[in-house]
Amino acid sequence: MYKKVRTPCIGVCSTGIGDDVCRGCKRFAHEVIDWNAYTEEQRRVIAERREGYLVNAVRSQLEIVDRNLLLAQLRHQQIRFDEDQSPYCWVFELLRAGASQIENPAHYGLRPTAVARGVPLVELRRRIDEDFYALSVAYYQRFVAPGLRPA
Repeated sequence: MYKKVRTPCIGVCSTGIGDDVCRGCKRFAHEVIDWNAYTEEQRRVIAERREGYLVNAVRSQLEIVDRNLLLAQLRHQQIRFDEDQSPYCWVFELLRAGASQIENPAHYGLRPTAVARGVPLVELRRRIDEDFYALSVAYYQRFVAPGLRPA
């Protein structure tokens, strides 16, 4: 049995100012508008797409070397995260909550990838968010927008 899919809204919606993809939650404008009318299955499809993009974005910057340490730290720091999601999504929640306070990623079971070595975690958080958004926009432009255009 699946858990109910909660809205991914983080209160930073940019679809109201004309963006096709929300800069906050990375859903498409029509998904934001129609969210409450969607079935759980439709919401799950959106959640899985978003999770996949976020995992790719995080993995490009950080590697989880100790999942149990990461989990223990998230709980100790009382950071909200969805345990049913990939641990790479947990990393993003950790960075959103406190990238500026983390001095050593290893204390959280993390190791920067080659492209991220020596880069402050605040900058990694920005890169991840930017890549997450870029992946969502690319999918929208390639697969969704063409279907919205008149023939």
